Amino acid sequence: MSRPAEAVQRVIKAYDVRGLVGEEIDEQFVSEVGAAFARLVRDTAHQVVIGHDMRESSPVLSTAFAEGVMAQGLDVVRIGLASTDQLYFASGLLDCPGAMFTASHNPAAYNGIKLCRAGAKPVGKESGLVTISDEVIAGVPAYDGPHGTATDRDVLGDYGDFLRSLVDVSELRPLKVAVDAGNGMAGHTAPGVLGPIPSVTLSPLFFELDGTFPNHEANPLDPANLVDLQAYVLETGADIGLAFDGDADRCFVVDEKGQAVSPSAVTALVAARELTREIGATVIYNLITSRAVPELVIERGGTPLRSRVGHSYIKGLMAETGAIFGGEHSAHYYFRDFWGADSGMLAALHVLAALGEQDRPLSELMADYERYEASGELNYTVSDAPKIVDAVLAAFGSRVHAIDHLDGVTVDLGDGSWFNLRMSNTEPLLRLNVETRTPEEVAALVDEIGALIASGAKELT
Repeated sequence: MSRPAEAVQRVIKAYDVRGLVGEEIDEQFVSEVGAAFARLVRDTAHQVVIGHDMRESSPVLSTAFAEGVMAQGLDVVRIGLASTDQLYFASGLLDCPGAMFTASHNPAAYNGIKLCRAGAKPVGKESGLVTISDEVIAGVPAYDGPHGTATDRDVLGDYGDFLRSLVDVSELRPLKVAVDAGNGMAGHTAPGVLGPIPSVTLSPLFFELDGTFPNHEANPLDPANLVDLQAYVLETGADIGLAFDGDADRCFVVDEKGQAVSPSAVTALVAARELTREIGATVIYNLITSRAVPELVIERGGTPLRSRVGHSYIKGLMAETGAIFGGEHSAHYYFRDFWGADSGMLAALHVLAALGEQDRPLSELMADYERYEASGELNYTVSDAPKIVDAVLAAFGSRVHAIDHLDGVTVDLGDGSWFNLRMSNTEPLLRLNVETRTPEEVAALVDEIGALIASGAKELT
């Protein structure tokens, strides 16, 4: 059957498939997506591995997707409940394409599909999603060959063993580790990965799998969703707190004082550890990650490589350059040893190893990797972002030391301060990131730029 182009393109996005269950996504739709995906990969694959998160709609939708795949003659391997990086592991282990049913940190009413080719290679807009979208719109051709078959395989144990084989956690000092799963998939994977480590005592928070997210949104990027873990770390006397998003592919860190550790500092720490294995290796960081990251990479003998924001860009550069590691401000961490894909749990193991191999508390350890103060990402609703960006640049005039347009506009003020303004691809938003030497300088620069944005927006109304 054919479908309206606008409806399909609203759901099949640049990086994944995502929409409201029942309104934008249903069993018939995902079955057609499964069939189109099977046609996309059929020349190089004979099976597809499928996993799903804890959302109420995920088992039914993943079953419908599997039916679409099998109707095109490919076999299906069902791994059941999984984190996204566990699905990537299965894709690498079995050397076959994969599909993960999740809407990550989105509310319960949503669901979606993250797709990859064999070896966890991403499928995005330019690498297959447009083709899938076009086929769903036109109507996926039927296949007249034999129907595929389905088998079940539990890979959680293999996934845990593999991650622990990449990080030596055999001789750590005793650590109490608080983990906030946010009722998401870390409640399933954290016991399997961290539980077998003899020196680790897990203190679980919100491990019950519940796709309605009854305690808080499973999005630790929002500081409001870290509050429970910060309090829990202090209450339990934990050495470290770990918070995961809904599909458990991102990991955020809280120190023993209940203070959030910036993902930039985690990026720098993991990069330093990886560079001890391969001096001179390339480390990728996105352009709104702290400038402390490239500084530390150079100091540790590595080669820093700056990227646009977005996992498709970093994964592409990982494959192109053979980079050993990559990190983003959003707490996505990419590893060459993990097929170039991202794994929050693997990053967590690196932080635990770094903490447990020495005697200092986490706050002191991470101070080695914190050099600047940052605003975090701030969003402004605007009607004409390009004009407002031009107005901001004009106002700074001669204060601008250097400028580039790799992703939005990044302005170096030459005094240890910089800011980036990027337009959202999907919303009328202008995103601001600021970094300077002190919290006071951050606040002053944010206020100045915010006032310029507000003034520009007022003039356009």
